[in-house]
Amino acid sequence: MIRILVAEHLPLVRRGLVSSLEAEADLSVVAEVGSGEDVVPEALTHLPAAVVIDLDLPGGGLAVTTRLHEKAPGCKVLVVSAHPNAGQVRGAFAAHALGFMSLDVGPEQLAEGVRQIAAGRRAVDSDLAVAALESAANPLTRRELDVLRIAAGGARSTEIADQLFLSVGTVRNHLSRIMCKTGARNRLDAVRIANDSGWL
Repeated sequence: MIRILVAEHLPLVRRGLVSSLEAEADLSVVAEVGSGEDVVPEALTHLPAAVVIDLDLPGGGLAVTTRLHEKAPGCKVLVVSAHPNAGQVRGAFAAHALGFMSLDVGPEQLAEGVRQIAAGRRAVDSDLAVAALESAANPLTRRELDVLRIAAGGARSTEIADQLFLSVGTVRNHLSRIMCKTGARNRLDAVRIANDSGWL
């Protein structure tokens, strides 16, 4: 019997995940939580073989995945996302998840994904895996990423300059290079592209 912890903040979605996994004869959900801060304590209490974590879990699905790897490395993680993209797949694997799936998959595919990660094997939708491999490497420098992260919060050039101790002209130059490198039409488009690609 494979013991599972489900971490999903939306009660209806969590109930659906639990029900579909419990329908399998070899799977047993031993705990379910709705917040990132509860994942590690529950994992240490129940010692599941597999943990299904929503990427959008309060507390950050990937941050929780990293903490779980540090505190309970025997718990294998399958990250699920309502709006998956290549950047999220790379981010999940960088956070030590073994699997990544869309919440659109069928119950059988989810169950098989849990079996795969519990056995120590990767489980990822083939289309997402190909997209992650084909997506471009990050062309932005560390400083450009700093500028873009602050810009993502809606900060103006003067505010970015103040936070990074740069001149306004330097910030504008960084933003111009960012848009050129990403092919973005404007700052918001650059933020979207960088987020989708997993650079931020």
